[in-house]
Amino acid sequence: MNSSKYRDEEYTRRPIRDLKDMINSSAELFADKNAFLVKNAPGGSYVPIKFSKFKTDIDEFGTALLDLGLGGKNIAVIGENRYEWVVSYLAVVNGVGVVVPLDRELPAQEVHNLLERSGTSAIIYSSKVGAVVEEAIQGIESIEYSISMDATDHIDHKLSMKKLQRAGRRLLMEEQRNFIDAEIDREAMCSLLFTSGTTGMAKGVMLSHKNITANVFNMSKFVDVSQNFTGLSVLPMHHTYELTCHVFTSMYQGCCVAICEGLKYIVKNMAESQANIMLGVPLIFESMHKKVWKKAEDSGKAKKMRAAVQLSKQLGKLNIKSTKKLFKAVHQAMGGHMQVFISGAAAIDPAVVEDFNAMGITMFQGYGMTENSPIIAVNKDRYYKPASVGLPMPGTEIRIIEEDENGVGEIICRGDSVMLGYYDNPEETAKVLVNGWLHTGDYGYFDKDGFLYISGRKKNVIVTKNGKNIFPEEVEFYLNKSDFISEVVVWGLDEEKSGDTIVCAEIFPDFTAVEAKFGKISEAELKRLLKKEIDEINEHMPLYKRVKRFDIREEEFEKTTTKKIKRYTANRV
Repeated sequence: MNSSKYRDEEYTRRPIRDLKDMINSSAELFADKNAFLVKNAPGGSYVPIKFSKFKTDIDEFGTALLDLGLGGKNIAVIGENRYEWVVSYLAVVNGVGVVVPLDRELPAQEVHNLLERSGTSAIIYSSKVGAVVEEAIQGIESIEYSISMDATDHIDHKLSMKKLQRAGRRLLMEEQRNFIDAEIDREAMCSLLFTSGTTGMAKGVMLSHKNITANVFNMSKFVDVSQNFTGLSVLPMHHTYELTCHVFTSMYQGCCVAICEGLKYIVKNMAESQANIMLGVPLIFESMHKKVWKKAEDSGKAKKMRAAVQLSKQLGKLNIKSTKKLFKAVHQAMGGHMQVFISGAAAIDPAVVEDFNAMGITMFQGYGMTENSPIIAVNKDRYYKPASVGLPMPGTEIRIIEEDENGVGEIICRGDSVMLGYYDNPEETAKVLVNGWLHTGDYGYFDKDGFLYISGRKKNVIVTKNGKNIFPEEVEFYLNKSDFISEVVVWGLDEEKSGDTIVCAEIFPDFTAVEAKFGKISEAELKRLLKKEIDEINEHMPLYKRVKRFDIREEEFEKTTTKKIKRYTANRV
């Protein structure tokens, strides 16, 4: 249901003081409900873990970490999405010290640098990154222990998480309650997250219990996952979008989290876990959308499905949701139980959102950044607009400053979720935190109903010689609509000959689509094909936004772990 009658309505939620309070109260409220679905072996069956067991595991491990003398220290966690990762994170923040979540895809030297910068005293890791960790910790004097999530026994200072948990269990039986009774300072840093910046050194974002729980509490007023939902966790947990919006929000509302085995297993795991909800990035949802339509084309049912989608959209205007029977094949392809898709981390084609909603899967967007723990704005699950990133989250005030004639300006926000600052970097902190307002570096605008729209990144804006602003993201959006363009990065170039700024593009073609339509073609023919596509797209844009030059690349662009293109690693024509 998508209706403006819900504009001023919010779900009622219990207050939470900190992450420890959240886990303790959830373990009491949902003791016998499944908190996680995990696989003990690749390709095996999902095994449930109850909320009561989850809390016990956190208490045991936290007690053992304190017994090692790690109280008040920084402890890194690195590895793939798994149950032990979440237990480790919460064991650290709920009574031990400060957690430093690290990206498991970073090379050893980067991990080494971040461990040194953060003054880490211990690192908890999975065997999949064991070799990287072994190399990364060399020469770091502050590290006292490395703790393996998979090892069965201790070897010198390389400890076993499983064995530590057993030790913690014994200590708890002996009434050692220093972890359980630990007081939480909700205003102090509990998590140090390094941003995946594309230029310069990654900044360390300092978040407190108050920052994170305010985000969980307030976001939950807009989105409900408490009705025996199961969410499929596909994005990396070291990223705040997945951790706060999915994992912690699920913990808070009593939703079960099924750990996905990897991006290529999404559809399989959807069916196995009977997942009802999934958070993802545009690349994942747009890929799924393409596959749905390709399957319809291949089976000769595309015309019939397009008619059904149009009918459903018309019914939607009357607040009548289409039946799943009409799109049975689509729902079966999504595991048979999917009800909600939430997209974030980058802009998504509104047509994808509209189509999935028409097919009976509620889909909407949100917007945020690590510096705000992360959500700033999000659509309500009962009142949303496909092209918008939503309404300001409760408890978050948003302003648009330095607006142009179209009302577009920089987005700034303030509220309890705004970070404490950048770690050991007062100069950068002062640039983005001004009188309590977080300057996001994003441009956007509000519509008449108060919905927020993102235009692009401030640092990416192309300013022409006559003062026109061009958002590369907007031009890229139109170029990406071509069947023959897989990825594209747009930027401005000051041309000496004309004395003006021209729009350039670097394109990674969809070679599979090109070959399927035209067979093997030469480089010159590919260039002509793409020029024809660009010329057609240019016709729909003002003269100053039109792409004047482009280059072709043979490989995909380098991306962050949330599948954002690292813009500044692109070549320049």
